[in-house]
Amino acid sequence: MGLSTAQLKSSLDALAASHGSIAEALASHGYPAPRIRQRGASTMMNAIVSQQVSTKAAASVWTRLETACGGDMDDMAAVAATPVETLRSAGLSGQKASYVHALAAAVAGGHVDFAALPSDDEAAITLLSSIKGIGRWSAEIYLLFAEGRPDIFPAGDLAMQIQLGRLLGEDSRPTEKRARSLAEPMRPHRGALSIMLWHNYNIVAL
Repeated sequence: MGLSTAQLKSSLDALAASHGSIAEALASHGYPAPRIRQRGASTMMNAIVSQQVSTKAAASVWTRLETACGGDMDDMAAVAATPVETLRSAGLSGQKASYVHALAAAVAGGHVDFAALPSDDEAAITLLSSIKGIGRWSAEIYLLFAEGRPDIFPAGDLAMQIQLGRLLGEDSRPTEKRARSLAEPMRPHRGALSIMLWHNYNIVAL
């Protein structure tokens, strides 16, 4: 599960004590709400299905996918045994169908155990990213929202880059590499920082 309300507040208060810009942001925009997802391979699979489509469309595809795979999307062996063409018939693109199948096969084959990912963040990111269709950003989002790892920082996220630049007075949107460098002093609370940046970006964008 993701970082709780209490965990977010504790981490952000710790950051605000030593970073004036964060204290000002909290005073202006308040504390963010938790972003919590269920732990498990089906959450990662749902993220793959939901990429670049509307929430309504993703929900419709997911429902059809459940039916195509026997009704239980937590049963990765059943998903892995479902032909890619059947997955496509549920509304997935050929690419997404191959990604869903690869994830299910990795779990069913014992390559990845979502109940026992490496405790080291980088090792967990590397393992998840070894699955076809899962990049670093997707792995980081999963570890932050589903496992509540406190120091995950998805620096490749465009909205986070924009808001981090605003927060720290950068002249332009920082690159992924620059964003990681700017956030380095925020360890070990970069997960809370990430959620605060998304929260503030959505407020500023209104």
